[in-house]
Amino acid sequence: MTDTTTPNGAKADKDRVLIFDTTLRDGEQSPGATMTHDEKLEIAEMLDEMGVDIIEAGFPIASEGDFAAVSEIARRSKNAVICGLARANFKDIDRCWEAVRNAGRPRIHTFIGTSPLHRAIPNLTMDEMADRIHETVTHARNLCDNVQWSPMDATRTEHDYLCRVVEIAIKAGATTINIPDTVGYTAPRESAELIRMLLERVPGAGTVVFSTHCHNDLGMATANSLAAVEAGARQIECTINGLGERAGNTALEEVVMALKVRGDIMPFRTGIDTTKIMSISRRVASVSGFPVQFNKAIVGKNAFAHESGIHQDGMLKNKETFEIMRPEDIGLAGTSLPLGKHSGRAALRAKLKDLGYDLADNQLNDVFVRFKALADRKKEVYDEDLIALVADEQTNDAYEHLQLKKLRVICGTEGPQEAEMVLAIDGVEHKIDATGDGPVDAAFNCVKMLFPHQARLELYQVNAVTEGTDAQATVSVRLQEDGRIVTGSSADTDTIVASVRAYVNALNRLIVRRQKTAPGEDVKTVSYHRQ
Repeated sequence: MTDTTTPNGAKADKDRVLIFDTTLRDGEQSPGATMTHDEKLEIAEMLDEMGVDIIEAGFPIASEGDFAAVSEIARRSKNAVICGLARANFKDIDRCWEAVRNAGRPRIHTFIGTSPLHRAIPNLTMDEMADRIHETVTHARNLCDNVQWSPMDATRTEHDYLCRVVEIAIKAGATTINIPDTVGYTAPRESAELIRMLLERVPGAGTVVFSTHCHNDLGMATANSLAAVEAGARQIECTINGLGERAGNTALEEVVMALKVRGDIMPFRTGIDTTKIMSISRRVASVSGFPVQFNKAIVGKNAFAHESGIHQDGMLKNKETFEIMRPEDIGLAGTSLPLGKHSGRAALRAKLKDLGYDLADNQLNDVFVRFKALADRKKEVYDEDLIALVADEQTNDAYEHLQLKKLRVICGTEGPQEAEMVLAIDGVEHKIDATGDGPVDAAFNCVKMLFPHQARLELYQVNAVTEGTDAQATVSVRLQEDGRIVTGSSADTDTIVASVRAYVNALNRLIVRRQKTAPGEDVKTVSYHRQ
C-alpha cells in the first residue's frame, strides 16, 4: 500500500498508526462522566505528554464550558493536534474553528449520519445529504487545512452510497476520513473488508488517512480497530479505559499494547509512551467517577496478579511463563512494598513517584496528613491504598460546596439504624440526625434532610482496595436528576464514611452540572451528535 499522510499533510511511514484520543469528547459523553474545566486541562496535558497524536478536546458548540475547555487546551497544547467536533452545519463548524484556531496544530472534525436510519433524522434525501457534505467540508477546509470527516453509522451505510460520500468529502478537502462503527454493530472481518473496499473503490483514497472509530457494544471494539489497521486504516480513535457511551469505545491502552506486544503479526507502531498508561488510567477513572473493573485488560487491578499455585510457581521460575508484558511497560512498579506509620514524607514522595504521581508540595502535604491518619488505622499501607488516597484527595479538591465534617452511626440488630451528622454547606455547618433501613441509608437520609434534592440513587457500589478487615473501601455512587447523571467516589477504612463522602461528591458534581446547564439545554442528550 502507499504511504499515508500525517495530520500536517506530510508523507509518513506506512507502518505508523496515529492515535486519536477522544476521552474528553466521546468519553465524557458517558452518563455521569462529566469533568470540570481544570480536570479536562489536566487530562489533555497528560495525553499530550504520553504522545497522543490527536486530542479531540470536545464539542465546542455544546456549551460555553465545552468551548472554553477546547480553547484553553488548544492554547496550551505542545505537540498534539487539537481537534474539535462539529455537526454538518456552518454554525457548528465556525464555532469549532474559533475554539481550536489558536492550537499549534488545529483540526476540525465534522460529521453527519449516512445510514438509512440516520439519514431520516435530518430528513434528507441521498442527494441532499451529498450536497450538505460537499458544502460543509468545503467550508471547514476554507478555515483549516486539517479537516476530518466522518459518516456516522458508516458500518450500516449502503456501500455504494458510502463510497459516493467519502469521495465527495475527499474532493471537498478532507484530509482524514473516519469510519465510525457508531453502535458497535460490526465484526472484525467486516471492519477490515469495509476499509479495504473504500481504499480500492474510492478515487483519491490513497491521498488521505483512513481512521476507525469503534464502539464496544458487542465487546469487539479493540478487535475491530486492529482489523481495520491491518486492512489499511492508519488512525485509531480511542479513549482511556475504553470510556464512552453505552459499553464504551475502543480502549487506547488495549490497541497500543496489542500493537506493541504482537508486532510479529501486526508490524505497526504508535508514538505512545506506554509507561504513562497506568497514571493516566487512574486519573481518568478518578475524575470521571468510573472505576476500572478488576479484570480489565492492561490496566485492571488483576491484570498482573497471579493467585493460582501453578501460575505462581511458573512466575517464580520465569515471569514470561504467564506474563506477555512487563508491569513496568505500562508504568506499574515492579514490586509492591508497603509503607507504615513511621514512614516519612520523603519515602511517601518516592513511592508516589514510582506509582506515577508527581505531586506539588502542597498536594503532597495534604496526602501525607491523610496517609498518616490511615497508617494509624492500618498495619500496612499498600500501593493500592496510596492510589485510593491520592484519587480521593484530588476528587475532594475539585468540589467543595458540601463537605462532611462529622458522622456518628448507631447500629443494632433490631429497629431502624440511627445517624448523626454535621455537614458544611458552602462553609456553614449544619447538624442533624436521622434513621434509616441500615447505617448507610440513615446517613444518606441525613444528607437529604440537610440538602434537599430530587436526585435518584441509581448505583451504589463498594469494593475493597486491599485484603483484610482493615482494608479501605472504595465506594462509587451514581445519581440522576432531570436527565443529568453524575457519579462520585471516595475511599476510607470506614465503609459508611466512604459511602457518605461518595454521595456528597456526587451531589457536588450535580451542583456544578446545574450551574453549567439549564434544563433542556444539555447538548449531550441530543442523540444525533454522537458517533
